[in-house]
Amino acid sequence: MGDHETTSNTSMKGDDAFASRKSGINKDELNEHLREYINEWKKQRSKDEEELKRLKEKQMKRKEIRLEQERKLNQEKKLEEEKLKKEEAEKRALLEEEKKRKMEEEEKKRQEASSGKGKGKGPAIDAHKEMTKTKEQVEEEMKISLMFRIKPLALEEMDSDELKNKASELFNTIILMETEKYDCEQRRLNQDYEMKELKERQKLQLRQKAAKKGLDPEAFCGKHPPTIRMFSKYERRTDTRSYEDRKKLYEGGWDVVRTEMLEGQYKEKADEWSKRTKKRLPKWFGVRPGKKSGEPESPEGEEEEAAAAEAEEAYEEEEEEEEEEEEEE
Repeated sequence: MGDHETTSNTSMKGDDAFASRKSGINKDELNEHLREYINEWKKQRSKDEEELKRLKEKQMKRKEIRLEQERKLNQEKKLEEEKLKKEEAEKRALLEEEKKRKMEEEEKKRQEASSGKGKGKGPAIDAHKEMTKTKEQVEEEMKISLMFRIKPLALEEMDSDELKNKASELFNTIILMETEKYDCEQRRLNQDYEMKELKERQKLQLRQKAAKKGLDPEAFCGKHPPTIRMFSKYERRTDTRSYEDRKKLYEGGWDVVRTEMLEGQYKEKADEWSKRTKKRLPKWFGVRPGKKSGEPESPEGEEEEAAAAEAEEAYEEEEEEEEEEEEEE
């Protein structure tokens, strides 16, 4: 027993030593492998960083090239826009010059026509063309026309006496224009007053005319024209009756006659129906229809009244059922 225990202890100690030696060898190998792996990783990392740096530089170069290309494109676009604007400005200037020349010619013709030097007729005006002009076009033409009508003053070439004379001349012109303006305003006020007076006279005449024809005094003075007057086709005179009287002529008529005729027909049929010969229903197997078994025989009048009452009750029940069905729907 003791020998077995000693041998087992020694074997266990040998196993521990072998395991420790083996673990030491594994640690050294593992450390060596880890060192090699770390070195490889560092090399690969340096290569990746260099590649990344190269790609970033390439990207920066591409950005610079793209920015340069955009700058060139923008510059070319700007030059093209400036060129187009310049061409448009030149075209506009040519059109303005042509328009000014035409306006000058028209103004000269108008002045000649107004002064009597010409043929007595101004330039032909197209009404449709004048009406289709926009507000900006009218203002532009007005400015061009004023440029020719109002000559600029050469104040630098004038001395003090000439300036005084020019100022007094302009002052007199302003007074004359203001006087003409006041006269025109007064003439317009007088014309408005005359128009009002004429309208009142017209209203008075229309009232008298309506009174003569038997109409309302305001018949011809309203916003709308008077209605067509009715007259008798068979009498050679105008109908002087009022609208209410004429309206009552068409009340009733055929509708009243028709209702009276229908009422008369109904009364005749009702009388015929009430005077009809009443027949008793035949017996079925010894029992009259509508009579319950076990009931005593009733005389002829009472039996008829009972049958009529039962028929009325059945009719009322049918009507109630129909009303309930309609309500449910």
